[in-house]
Amino acid sequence: MKPDASESRRLLWQMLRIRRFEEACAELYGAGKIRGFLHLYIGEEAIAAGAMPELRPEDSVLATYREHGHALARGVPMGAVMAEMFGKREGCSGGRGGSMHLFDASRRFFGGNAIVAGALPMAAGFALAERLRHTDRIAACFFGEGAVAEGEFHETANLAALWRLPLLLLCENNLYAMGTALARSEAETDLCAKARSHGLGALSVDGMNIGAVRDAMRHAVAHVRSGEGPMFVEFRTYRFRAHSMFDPELYRPRSEVEHWKQHCPIAAFEAHLKALGIEIDVPAIEREIADELAAAVAFAEAGTWEPVEHLMDGVVAAPAPTPGVPS
Repeated sequence: MKPDASESRRLLWQMLRIRRFEEACAELYGAGKIRGFLHLYIGEEAIAAGAMPELRPEDSVLATYREHGHALARGVPMGAVMAEMFGKREGCSGGRGGSMHLFDASRRFFGGNAIVAGALPMAAGFALAERLRHTDRIAACFFGEGAVAEGEFHETANLAALWRLPLLLLCENNLYAMGTALARSEAETDLCAKARSHGLGALSVDGMNIGAVRDAMRHAVAHVRSGEGPMFVEFRTYRFRAHSMFDPELYRPRSEVEHWKQHCPIAAFEAHLKALGIEIDVPAIEREIADELAAAVAFAEAGTWEPVEHLMDGVVAAPAPTPGVPS
C-alpha cells in the first residue's frame, strides 16, 4: 500500500525546511550575524520531522542543544527561531537563550538544554505531573547517545520504570557525542540493553529513514500513552557537520563522512517516493521554504536588542524591603 501523498509531501517539506534553515544558519554564523555556540542538525532531519507529528500539542517536549529542527517541527515559527539565533527580543526565548535554548511554552516546547542529559530529569518531572493529574498526556525527551553515559540518564530511567511514568526517551545516536566514538567511551555500546536494564521498553531504528522513524514513534507513543510504562527509542543517525562551529573535527575521517552522506535521509526519501510512483513537486517546496527563510531572516534583522537596563530582569529577584532599613 502506497503512503499517503499529502503526508509524504509534509514529511519531505519538513526535512528540507530544517536542512535549509541549518544551512542558512551556518552562512549567517560565518557572517557574524549569529554568535556563540551553534550545533547544526544536518543529516539528522528525519528524526525530528518523522517523530514530532506523532506527538499531540498537549504533550510536553524537551530537547538537547542541537534542537533547531525539533523546534521547527514542533511548530515554533521560523522567524521566532531565527530571531533567537540573532539574540533579538523577538526571539522565542526573548533573545536570551540563543541557539542552545529555544523555548516556547505555548507549544509545550520546553528547551533546548545546553547540559548533556540535563533535560532528562525535567522530562521525568513533566511525566510525573501528568501521572498525578491522571491525564493521557506524555512527556518526550530528545537527547544524544552521549547522555546515556551520564548519571541523569540512569536516575531518570530508574524512576520512570519504577513509577511507570508516561515518558518517552528518544535517543539520537550519531555515534560521536561531542567528539569521541561510542566504542571509545562506553563499554556497553548496545544502548537498548542499557535501557532494558532499568526495566524500560526499548527499540532501535534507522534514524536516516523517515518512514522507520514515524512507524517506531507510533508504536512507542501508543505504548506510553496507554499506561504500559516508559519507552526508550534509539534512532541510529549521523551528523554531516562537525559537533559545533568551533569543532575542528579531527576525530573522524573525511571518507567516513562522505560515506554517510550517501545515506542522506532527504535524498533517500525522495528516491523511495519516486520508486513508489509518488510525484512530489520538490522545486515548489524549495521555493516555499526559500520565501519562509527570507522572511525569517528579515524578521530577525529588523528585531530589537534588549535594553541594557533590562539585563537583570528575570535573573535576580528584587529584595523585599526590610522595615527600618533604607532601600
